[in-house]
Amino acid sequence: MQKITPFLGFDHQTEEAANFYAAIFRNARIDSIARYGEAGPGPAGSVMKRKG
Repeated sequence: MQKITPFLGFDHQTEEAANFYAAIFRNARIDSIARYGEAGPGPAGSVMKRKG
């Protein structure tokens, strides 16, 4: 079976969107979520956003 490795980019509700997509596919899992630390640039603990 072919392996799918998506990269999701959202401005808002990133973690919620990732959980939604993982729930759609059988045996899907989220390996990691990168979060901002105390130094920012986003709020500490929030999901990092891709620049571009």
